[in-house]
Amino acid sequence: MMHTRTTTALFLLASLLTVAAPAAAQAPAAPAPQALNYELALQVMDAAEAEARKNKWNVTIVVTDAAGVPVLLRRLTGASPRSYDIAMRKAATVVGAKLATSAYGAQLKAGTVTEVPNGITFAGGVPILRGGEFIGAVATSGVRANEDEIISNAGAAVVK
Repeated sequence: MMHTRTTTALFLLASLLTVAAPAAAQAPAAPAPQALNYELALQVMDAAEAEARKNKWNVTIVVTDAAGVPVLLRRLTGASPRSYDIAMRKAATVVGAKLATSAYGAQLKAGTVTEVPNGITFAGGVPILRGGEFIGAVATSGVRANEDEIISNAGAAVVK
């Protein structure tokens, strides 16, 4: 009887392995999308901060991944405490719309884009693209909107 149970268990195990084997032999999965890791986010942040310092602009800069989770945040000395919230909202708008906040504002006004809750409709947040793929956002707040965008664009430009 013990022999029968062992034989039955081995037979079931062999059956399971035979069924599972073809599944493992299927076509390979698509490559994982490029991700914004800490090292790349640091390059983005450093370039954005260099632009801000070059112009003596005291701002808050945030770099997020594609899901909108902050990877890095810097509030330069002299930046308004309020600039934190605006930079975060700009980044969330970029993630939600997959557009620069300036483009989002124009498209929202034209009725060609879906509204992002609490979205920012003025310049300062830009997408980070790698090989044309959206991998994150960089957003700045603290000076004029067009100046915020200059800073964010300097950061995003380091990613190819």
